Amino acid sequence: MHHPTLPRRALLAAGLAMPALRPAQGQAEWPTQTVRFIGLFPPGGGTDIISRLWCAKMAEITGQQFVIENRSGTGGNIGTEAIARARPDGATIGLASVAPLSISPTLYATLPFDVTKDFSYIAGMYQLPNLLVVPMDLPVRNVPELIALLKANPGKYSYASAGAGTTLHLSGAMFANMAGVDISHVPYRGGTGVQMDLIAGRVHLMFDNIPSALAHAREGRLRALAVTGATRSPLAPEIPTMAEFLPGFEVTSWGGVLAPAGLPAAMVLRMAALSRQALEAPDLVARLRENGAAPWTAGPEELASFRAANERAFAPLIRASGARVD
Repeated sequence: MHHPTLPRRALLAAGLAMPALRPAQGQAEWPTQTVRFIGLFPPGGGTDIISRLWCAKMAEITGQQFVIENRSGTGGNIGTEAIARARPDGATIGLASVAPLSISPTLYATLPFDVTKDFSYIAGMYQLPNLLVVPMDLPVRNVPELIALLKANPGKYSYASAGAGTTLHLSGAMFANMAGVDISHVPYRGGTGVQMDLIAGRVHLMFDNIPSALAHAREGRLRALAVTGATRSPLAPEIPTMAEFLPGFEVTSWGGVLAPAGLPAAMVLRMAALSRQALEAPDLVARLRENGAAPWTAGPEELASFRAANERAFAPLIRASGARVD
């Protein structure tokens, strides 16, 4: 049936636009082959753990393999560029991350991709806070003691991150700015190597994604001081928020599914629907929550608009921190 005079909203309301999503009406099947999922950070970190859980569930649902290729470096920009340059055929997708998509446009003078033109925004995946951790031998047990130590020793201590432009970096910059402390930033290519240096005391504090950082804290290798979310994490309700000591402090990490620009609209909707199905599976929900993350079932338009709003929210914080990469 053809309805040339009805607007799309009316068709959707009447359920008349749904046949367009069926293969018989021109929808490309997806996936029809092994899918390459580009991760932005090294294996073993929080985002990598969550991405692998999502890929495993997607493989279970679709019957196709999802293979993760980690392309780390420059705060996620290297992997994000690889996604932008991939063929728009559904064979290559990757992680949509707050760092390259909402922080980097303000943090970097130039980028090898355009966040508004070079991507197909597919779906949300997770949201999670960061966790402030310090080595066990650093003589502090809470945030006020840490601030006092840093103020008494300006320029002596450093904070690490998984790269410039990550929420780990921005959390540290925001902390230095709000607490009024002089502390240097040491960027790494990813979260796993820095954790070993942090445990060894070669760097002195880090805001890390909660999954891997909390595991180290519970095993007695690091001391957890605070989470960066607006509320305490249900994964560790005994750990206070940064806002309890520095009112207004909040940084939440998020991730989604990203593809190169030019993907057929029907394929985007197909991917989003399958991702939502995966994220509503009770076993995946449980695994995400075990890793400190909340499932995020945003669709294509919601993800794109959320990213843009997030960029606008982060921009003044980045400028106020003085962080800038030329």
